[in-house]
This record gives sequence, structure tokens and C-alpha cells, in this order.
Amino acid sequence: MFEKGSWGPKITRLLLKTLLVLLRLPWSDANLQQLRIWPQMENYCGETSVLMHGLFFSRFYAAEIICGLQFLHSKGIIYRDLKLDNVLLDKDGHIKIADFGMCKENMFEDAKTSTFCGTPDYIAPEILLGQKYNTAVDWWSFGVLLYEMLIGQSPFHGQDEEELFQSIRMDNPFYPRWLNKDAKDILVKLFVREPERRLGAKGNIRQHAFFQEINWEVLEERAMEPPFKPRVKSASDCSNFDKEFLNEKPRLSCADRALINSMDQNMFSNFSFVNPKMERMLS
Repeated sequence: MFEKGSWGPKITRLLLKTLLVLLRLPWSDANLQQLRIWPQMENYCGETSVLMHGLFFSRFYAAEIICGLQFLHSKGIIYRDLKLDNVLLDKDGHIKIADFGMCKENMFEDAKTSTFCGTPDYIAPEILLGQKYNTAVDWWSFGVLLYEMLIGQSPFHGQDEEELFQSIRMDNPFYPRWLNKDAKDILVKLFVREPERRLGAKGNIRQHAFFQEINWEVLEERAMEPPFKPRVKSASDCSNFDKEFLNEKPRLSCADRALINSMDQNMFSNFSFVNPKMERMLS
């Protein structure tokens, strides 16, 4: 399908990365491990043998990600870690955003924060500059993710983290001549370095020409047919997971009573299950 030396293999690899699901916990807080408490997630399905078509797949997945981001923002949450690794597929082929360990809550209206965090390739320039920021940082990360799905490489480059951050602050991404004009236009508007002028933070991103084929009402009802559906026999089918993870044996860390006693147990009051042995230790 792709000629040797073309962008095809890179596009395929990055799109497959969007679909691959590793067997993992949403976050790995040491204290939670010590207390033997794990957040529960639905089962997701990986698939490694399908060849993607960049624009068609990217438009659908990008639209579903927009729905997820806008929902989080409406609840006063900045996500701050949007990347291909955190975009999963459920058994029906719909997008699920995972790993909320870097979220910032109570970010309504003009509220801003200043914590330096995120995944290097996806960090917005205002974070690198030490400025206070808002939900606009998620739209920059969304632009990076969309660029990777459409073009097959990251928009900003560097031999090390310092060079990468310099590129994010100063460089303009390369846009191949074959790139769809609407795709280029939305990327240019997402990579505006002034957050108040960035698409998503300003204007209605759903009305951009890139999404003219998307029926948003149907999409939000999960009634739009996904372009790819994982091949699974049941909701608990793990056949698409890497055997490296399936062969691992779960190991429990020892519960340190001093650590447990030092923590406020009220934070776990709404958990649906508490280990009876833990209750005896605390009594």
C-alpha cells in the first residue's frame, strides 16, 4: 500500500499505538500500592494486525477526544497529559481517555494554575515559560496528538529535553505538501502560542471544516460507527494483549502498619470494598 521510504509505515505505527492497550493501572501511587488499593478500569482491547488510513481514522478519533476534553473542561478539570498512550479503545471501537493522575480540578472560568507537569513532547509553551495556564494547554496537546496521527511524527524535535523544549517554544511545525488543507489549517490554529488565541480555547473547534463530516449529536450518543472494531470474543478476551504482560504474576507489596496509621483513612470512606484484614489492623 505504501511505497518504500514513504510516510505510510510511520503513520501506521503511530495509529496502531493509539489502538494498542497495555495491561496497566491508571496510575501508580506508591501509597495506594502499599495499601493494596487499585482503581478499577473497564477491560480494553488491543489489535495489532490492521492497517490504518490516516485522515479517516484521525478525524473520527480526534472528534471523540474533543468530546472527552470538553466534558472534562466543563467539570473544571484540566487533563494535562493527553498523548497517544493515554487514548484507548473499548470493545466497540470507541475512544476512552485514561490515566487522570495529572489532572487539576476546580479550574472554572478564569482560574489558572502553574504546576510544571506533562509529557515532554506534548507540553504547551506557556508551561515551559513558567506562566500560569488554563485549559488551553490541553488543546495544544491535542494538536500534537492530531499531528502525530495525521503526519506520522512529532511536530517538535530535539536531541535532548532542552532542545525539544526550545523547539516547542520557537519552531513552526513542518506540514507536508500532501496534507489535506483543512487538516493543516486546524493544526496551525491549535499551535498558536498565545493560549487565549488557540483554537479550542477560542472559537468552536467542532465547527472547523476538518470536522464537517462529523455529526456531533450522533457521535456523542456513540451511534456513529467506529472505523475499526477490535476482534474480541468477549468483554474479558485478552488475546490482543502482549504475552509479556499476561505472563506476569501479580505480586502484593507488604502493608506497612506505620504508613497506614499515618494516613487519613477518611479519604477511602467511599470505596465500595475494604479488605477486612485492613479494618482489623486499624481497629
